[in-house]
Amino acid sequence: MNTLGLKRVEVVAGLICESGRVLVCQRNVNAAFPLKWEFPGGKVEAGESHEAALRRELREELQIEVETATKIYDHKHIYAGVSEVHLTFFRIDGYQGKVKNLIFKQIAWVEFNKLIDMDFLEGDLPLIEKLAAAEGLGLL
Repeated sequence: MNTLGLKRVEVVAGLICESGRVLVCQRNVNAAFPLKWEFPGGKVEAGESHEAALRRELREELQIEVETATKIYDHKHIYAGVSEVHLTFFRIDGYQGKVKNLIFKQIAWVEFNKLIDMDFLEGDLPLIEKLAAAEGLGLL
């Protein structure tokens, strides 16, 4: 696929796991890709490290302070005619505060094998497939 002229975007996302489940978030109806599910996170701003972006985004979206995170997966996804997105996923190893939904339609704690049944953003699907498969659980 020709990526010439596509906007390139760096995106970070955090996987917060608890009791064999992971936190997922549903975009609002008025957001880009309305009502799609995703892992919390967002765009990396100019001059910002991936880790700093992850901390900022999770503070803005869930009112938590990330203490430690480990990069577990990354890949590029092309949203045809829109953008080429480089996604970097982190396992959140420690955070302060109680998760609070500040911007999403809803948030949910979901078992890994149920992720495949949800309507996720296309860019998240390669990781979803790995997490839903037995061998993918080694990522977390």
